[in-house]
Amino acid sequence: GSWPKPDQVVDRMVWAATELPSTPGRGGAGVRSEKVLFDTREALASLLGATDSSRIVFTPNTTAALNLAIAGSVKGGEHVVTTSMDHNSVARPLARLEDKEGVEVTRVQADPDGSVAVDSILEAVRPETALVVMTHASNVTGTIQPVAEVGRALQAMGEGRPLLLSDAAQTVGVLPIDVSVDGVDLLAAPGHKALYGPSGTGFLYVAPGVQIEPIIEGGTGGHSSLRRQPEAFPARLESGTPNIPGIAALGAAAHFIAEKGLDTIREHESRLMELLIDGLRDIPGTRLYGPCDPARQLSVLSFTLDDVDPAEVATFLGEVKGIHVRVGLHCSPFSHKTMGSYPEGTVRVSPGIYNTPGDVEALIDGVRQMQEIRGA
Repeated sequence: GSWPKPDQVVDRMVWAATELPSTPGRGGAGVRSEKVLFDTREALASLLGATDSSRIVFTPNTTAALNLAIAGSVKGGEHVVTTSMDHNSVARPLARLEDKEGVEVTRVQADPDGSVAVDSILEAVRPETALVVMTHASNVTGTIQPVAEVGRALQAMGEGRPLLLSDAAQTVGVLPIDVSVDGVDLLAAPGHKALYGPSGTGFLYVAPGVQIEPIIEGGTGGHSSLRRQPEAFPARLESGTPNIPGIAALGAAAHFIAEKGLDTIREHESRLMELLIDGLRDIPGTRLYGPCDPARQLSVLSFTLDDVDPAEVATFLGEVKGIHVRVGLHCSPFSHKTMGSYPEGTVRVSPGIYNTPGDVEALIDGVRQMQEIRGA
């Protein structure tokens, strides 16, 4: 997740924890909490180009949103298309549907740099395909996928077409997204990454006219006399007490991103990535993965050093430079098999808006020092 968090995000969380005594729909004071939820839905809908903020459903994280979208839209005997760059939060729910429900899954193979061709996705679609799932950008290589192109092509198929689910865990808050224009039916995203919101927050966008089944049912703060879960959104997919402080802070984060501007964020991170790629390329024994092109990827870079365990690299960078990186398979083993970095995994670096060129130079210098010590 992103760190540090903007001051206004932290302040809003503290305000909600101290000033909102009731949850929505549970008494008069709950009206204030309900407004907090509404304001956050509106802010997120604005970022996504969504026309109806009631179609923003709050979840604890992207994993929960993806599980809800997949389990709620696919039935036994149907077919799903996904890719070899998708996260375990997609792969594991699909594996359960394969084993338990007789769902068939086609995993479209990406190129070694993590890119997936539009035609490869569309050629995998069948009459019984219920869902196409794509990561908008890989959490391992940062490779940006052609979600909008696939979405528009699926929309052109007309009635009976598959739904498109976008795993936007890496992209909401850094890339422009217009769910209406792009033909995205379902979109899952977290609060704690590029939105710079708190951990334990996330959401699922469900396009108007798309009706998916809830996987958790219970109290919704209203409609209490109904025997079954209400049909109206967002209550249909939201049961139980919401994370009011977290959602309040998520709204502040969405406003922070909107004020800063996606173009400004993208330009800053792309500049850092260019420095990072160029600097690491010049170090002997260093292998970079993915497109290695800031125009084709987000601010995510995976690399390895020849004959060195990624964990050893992370330990050295942390102890010598105070730089935090993530190592291993990053909960995405199919991605590493695609890249050729399985089973050892990689070192992953993710510069953000609070990082500077000096931070990038320190990381490059740390890798160079490590290679010099090893005599590489």
